[in-house]
Amino acid sequence: MQPDSASDAPRRLRSIWISDVHLGTAGCRADHLLDFLREHESDYLYLVGDIVDGWQLRKSWYWKQSHNDVVQKLLRKARKGCQVIYIPGNHDEAARQYCGLDFGGVAIRHEAEHLTADGKRLLVLHGDEFDGVIQYAKWLAYLGDNLYTLILQLNRGFNWVRTRLGLPYWSLSQYLKHKVKNAVNFISQFETILAGEARRRGFDGVICGHIHKPEVRMIDGILYGNSGDWVESLSALVEHPDGRLQVLHWTAPLRPAAAAELAAETDPIPSPEESSCAS
Repeated sequence: MQPDSASDAPRRLRSIWISDVHLGTAGCRADHLLDFLREHESDYLYLVGDIVDGWQLRKSWYWKQSHNDVVQKLLRKARKGCQVIYIPGNHDEAARQYCGLDFGGVAIRHEAEHLTADGKRLLVLHGDEFDGVIQYAKWLAYLGDNLYTLILQLNRGFNWVRTRLGLPYWSLSQYLKHKVKNAVNFISQFETILAGEARRRGFDGVICGHIHKPEVRMIDGILYGNSGDWVESLSALVEHPDGRLQVLHWTAPLRPAAAAELAAETDPIPSPEESSCAS
């Protein structure tokens, strides 16, 4: 159940959980996610919220071709027989009005139940409904989101320098979250509350996203899993054929050959600059 490196990752998995991709923001590492999706096949693929960042897109439009490619890659997996379940989060909450419907082979659900290969019943949900700030002080959540965006901008500049020095990717925002006492307490409380909810409802465990902290561990006899994100940790939660769960980090640079093959297998979606409409 320990985080692993990309070089050790298996190619065929039973299930994959990804969350907090934040397509539509400059901080989204769509290139790394595309590489991960290309290198791994699965029977189940759960999109555990905040796949598209509606909060940021409402403020300013940002959408690269690689963001289109991620959407196309997910739809292509659904067409090839993978069961894709999309559980909207708070940043893509507009999609919640479609929960219960299927689009393009993708099932949109408020939450889901997953049965692992070794018989564990897992509750799958984004987790924002257990975040008091989101529920009762949304203005504060928007303010925090703006501060978070600023930190990510600083992080990109910092990692540009590290790349030039031949150093690996390092997340400033994750470092700050893990060092600030209040943030650490919030994360710990969030994890405990989610595990408690799974126990209350008779599940063996829970898998969520929302807090951008990848994790697989036991909390008072309940399995807690968080798939992390594709902004800071560049991680996914996966299930092996035997039911074992593991966090995989995919921080290695995208290989040029993989990028070329991805471009060849995806159908481009016209960007706003390439199409016109009457307003």
